Amino acid sequence: MGNDLTYAVLGTGALGGYYGGMLAKGGRRVCFQVRTGFEEVKKQGLVVESRGGDFALPDAEIYAKTDDMPKADVVLVCLKTTANDILPAMLKPILKEDTLVILVQNGLLFEEELSAEMPGLSVAGASAFICSFKVAPGHIKHCDFGHISFALLKKSETSCKLLEKVKDDFIACGVEASVEDDLPTLRWRKLVWNIPYNGMTVVMDTSTDKLMRNPETRKLIKDLMLETLQGALSCGVKIESEFVEKMLAYTDSMVPYAPSMKLDYDAKRPMEIKGIYSNPLEAASQNGADLKKIRMLEQQLYFKQSEYLK
Repeated sequence: MGNDLTYAVLGTGALGGYYGGMLAKGGRRVCFQVRTGFEEVKKQGLVVESRGGDFALPDAEIYAKTDDMPKADVVLVCLKTTANDILPAMLKPILKEDTLVILVQNGLLFEEELSAEMPGLSVAGASAFICSFKVAPGHIKHCDFGHISFALLKKSETSCKLLEKVKDDFIACGVEASVEDDLPTLRWRKLVWNIPYNGMTVVMDTSTDKLMRNPETRKLIKDLMLETLQGALSCGVKIESEFVEKMLAYTDSMVPYAPSMKLDYDAKRPMEIKGIYSNPLEAASQNGADLKKIRMLEQQLYFKQSEYLK
């Protein structure tokens, strides 16, 4: 492996389009896999409207299938977790012997599931604190924030060095990035935000700013966050209570926003209920924690989804 890493991005949407676009704009070689609107994106390239400055990549390397893509040093998996059943087949054509696969996804336990299905694969997770969405195929709107944190599932000297190089590439290309020590902690900390806001915007049919302005829904959001901390602690992850106030303050400062689950619900797509709710609830339950309010939200979401997915 040379000093210049090559990247593959699977899923060129709100996350893959932005982060892959920033890497490509910064001079890294990035190959993008586009599942929807391939012909349109192949023709126009990638367009990113960003609070940090708009840019276009008319000559971006766009592919419809991973079978046609070159092998990569690093794969950024930015697919919705509802497509993870096809992920191993997508990965196989683009893997080198020491390729690092980073799941830039929401939810808990997907790194463990991928590692069990593909033994020997070097796997990491990434938590993106960002407000972005896909306007159209190949057209991404970045509204706010953008920091990304990485953590390895299993550490080795090679994988640790490689992940540090990935972090350095992101920083050099204008993205705030860090490497964390513990993957479960990384995942549970993101759930402190994801659990209340993704589900609540769906069941209340609203946006984050409206939830925050109403005293009753704001209290419920805080209760859900505190319950998430209980679930994390039952799994051996201690998150400081001050983190809840930090997430509330971040959301107060955020532009009015519809999280990814609300966008999926509005478009009548499968929602990421398993990773954000069911997996954490099961993990907490196995460790003796009964998260009643999160369980109720999960049940409501499955009902809402059943109305349009038959």
